[in-house]
Amino acid sequence: MLIINNCRVFDGVNDTVKDDQSVMVEDGRIHAVASGRESAASAEVIDAKGATLTPGLIDAHVHVLAAHASLRQVDLMAPSYVAQFAHHSLRAMLRRGFTSVRDAAGADYGLAQAIEEGLIDGPRLFYCGKALSQTGGHGDWTPFEGGCICGCGASTSISRIADGVENVQHAARDELRRGAHHIKIMAGGGVASPSDPIDVLQYTEAEIRAIVWEANAWGKYCLAHAYIPEAISRCLEYGVRSIEHANLIDRESCELARQKDAFIVPTVSTYEALAKHGREMGLPEVSCAKVEDVRQQGLDALELLRDTGVQVGLGSDLLGDMQRYQMREFALRGEAFTPVEVLRQATSVNARLLDREGSLGVIQPGALADLALWDGCPDEDLGVLEYPEKTLKAVIKGGRQITL
Repeated sequence: MLIINNCRVFDGVNDTVKDDQSVMVEDGRIHAVASGRESAASAEVIDAKGATLTPGLIDAHVHVLAAHASLRQVDLMAPSYVAQFAHHSLRAMLRRGFTSVRDAAGADYGLAQAIEEGLIDGPRLFYCGKALSQTGGHGDWTPFEGGCICGCGASTSISRIADGVENVQHAARDELRRGAHHIKIMAGGGVASPSDPIDVLQYTEAEIRAIVWEANAWGKYCLAHAYIPEAISRCLEYGVRSIEHANLIDRESCELARQKDAFIVPTVSTYEALAKHGREMGLPEVSCAKVEDVRQQGLDALELLRDTGVQVGLGSDLLGDMQRYQMREFALRGEAFTPVEVLRQATSVNARLLDREGSLGVIQPGALADLALWDGCPDEDLGVLEYPEKTLKAVIKGGRQITL
């Protein structure tokens, strides 16, 4: 048994943070939460000294295999190097307080299994395998000059090309066969891809509905990369549950997301990082230009999402060495949301998005004992989270304390 005494507890749900709490952990789960101080024979006891205990954080949009700012370059890297980068990235995320992450294209069963078996340190990994992209879509890195990296044009490090209903059904079924927790659809233009403008629509209604049907048939859901209102709205109408980025979303699309009980997952930190460091880290010039087309609109969209009451998840979407700026997502969101609202996005809201409500993202009896202990009050000041190397006192995953 593990007991954490003398802590402030943000439970992931309520606005109120309770002082002088004790949290008891047994067999990897939270056994009890009580006022005052507890003790038990043979229990390991942590005196939090008034620090704030939160649920382990959840990032709902990462790319752990994105070892370079240019995703085309990742395709040219040795798989063994990319795997080592992923291990480094996952370990760093865990030591920032993230005990669960949702990979939005690239990661697969092997990485998740390695974490589960203790071969590598990392958060719980929810993965989709490779994202589905149409030819010339956001997941197609084929050079303008002709030719293709893989020899057939069908696959990249994070995506697979599939056109037509029959082919997208096959691709979705194949990723589900490989254990995917969710299926990613590239439904519109993007920043990192070389050939598609931001404002283009990708995949037909029939193709998107076919992918969604396949995911739902397995009890899974779809997330979609989309920036512009029409791309967002059509995905929501066709059954997509989670919209990624949504920088150019409008009020009508927000209302539709709320009506559909869907989630919007902004990733504003990646645009700040790309604007400041993308060029020096190898982001292609065409992509650098696209960043400025969406960066400020992404920040503006946060206020619209707040005002319309949409379910907002927290994601970062950082590439290469820029993954070290993961905690900037909190401060940037703090311009539109209260600290408690942002903390909820990174805990209970994301847990609901992952279909792990009540198990992850909360501090309550029966939940998995994924916890983070912070020196300070992140429920009042999100700056506490920005430099975890200074403020993070402990990370607990499945009841086991992680060495920081």
